Amino acid sequence: MDCNIFSPLRQFREQLYGCFAKAGDALFNILDALLSETAARSLAELSLSPFCTRRWGSIYQGLQHADIDRPKMQRLFAMHAPLPTQGNRLVLGIDVSSIARPSSRTARDRTYVHQSNLPKGCKPVTPGWQFSTLTVLPEEPSSWTYLLDNIRVRSEQTHGEAAKEQLTEVLPLLPLRPLLLGDGYYSSATFLEQVADTPCDLLARLPKNRVLYHVAPPRTGKKGRPRLDGARFACKDPATQGTPDAFWSGTNKAGQAVEVSIWHHLHYKKARQVAVSVIRVVRPHAEDTERDPKVSWFLFRGEQMPAPKEISDLYARRYSQEHGYRVDKQHLLWETPRLRTPEQFQHWTDLVACVRNQLYLARPLAEVVRQPWESKRRELTPQQTRRAMPTILTMLGTPAQPPQPRGKSPGRRLGAKIKPVPRYKTIFKDTEKSKKVAANV
Repeated sequence: MDCNIFSPLRQFREQLYGCFAKAGDALFNILDALLSETAARSLAELSLSPFCTRRWGSIYQGLQHADIDRPKMQRLFAMHAPLPTQGNRLVLGIDVSSIARPSSRTARDRTYVHQSNLPKGCKPVTPGWQFSTLTVLPEEPSSWTYLLDNIRVRSEQTHGEAAKEQLTEVLPLLPLRPLLLGDGYYSSATFLEQVADTPCDLLARLPKNRVLYHVAPPRTGKKGRPRLDGARFACKDPATQGTPDAFWSGTNKAGQAVEVSIWHHLHYKKARQVAVSVIRVVRPHAEDTERDPKVSWFLFRGEQMPAPKEISDLYARRYSQEHGYRVDKQHLLWETPRLRTPEQFQHWTDLVACVRNQLYLARPLAEVVRQPWESKRRELTPQQTRRAMPTILTMLGTPAQPPQPRGKSPGRRLGAKIKPVPRYKTIFKDTEKSKKVAANV
């Protein structure tokens, strides 16, 4: 095999080792074990991998004492981020995912987070941590997402503020102006104000109950304050919408009929300085359910608006991020470890991101290892790439140093009194409305 084909992955691994300021050898052992040990179902079982030269205790100690240079790691991720093919845009996805910790009373800074797939009638919330993830989305929907950053949303911030922090740090590292895709939260007036100065375009889902306004009419010269807003635009009320500024009718990639209407130069009352475009996509073939609506609304803010015929298929790429979350949680054990502190879980989250990106870089190297029941017509999956990683890692080697024997631990000092671990209450996060009310008091 040509040695040059290993260069991107080898370079990534060597530079990644330099991002670990402390416990780097143990962390790299964890990475290689998670890359190759597909049968592991816990952190301790990762120590069974032949690429983990340390015992299970070093895994927990490594996460406890780790010091990861995150700005350096962000630069590394951005350097190796996949670029779009000619004629296509660099498309990013932003979303949050919850790590449920309902029984972890010793875990600090837990908040009430969303939990899906509960029985009907149950409140879809549980104590835990929430993480904001910024990814590069593939051109064809799949689980092959590439992570740029994944940070915990602290109790004193919203996930919009966390997203703003990520975009501020990561976007200057990218060679192209990207298009950011988000769900309904990212079309709110609050988030639009937060990212008004960020160098990216935004295409987000718009809830059907939103009300926006046209540009204010010119001054009449009469006494009194001039109007700040123009005519009302309500997504639910066709009488307020008027004639669209652009219209397109045709078929999407699946050959299904689609109608796209676009209204330009609209704004929210709470964010008058941010001009947006509202897009309505009608799919007559849809079942008109919550997951498959006939009419969908979107909001665009930015400089390079996609062509109307591309919008429907373009937003569908956002669902690849959900597939990526499934790989992280079901195969890469992202939510499995019961780590005590949020700092330790942030270290673990960074390691999972490193594994995901190494799998992306290793995809051209992996020979397809399929189980007898797996289809031979489907493209290579991340899990199949993991099955090929033992061979790849053997050829690449590791920058981690072997462990040094240290003898037996002396144990606890005679008569030592061990204090109980502190317990923490789950934090109720203030809503944006309550924060504004408190600020005006």
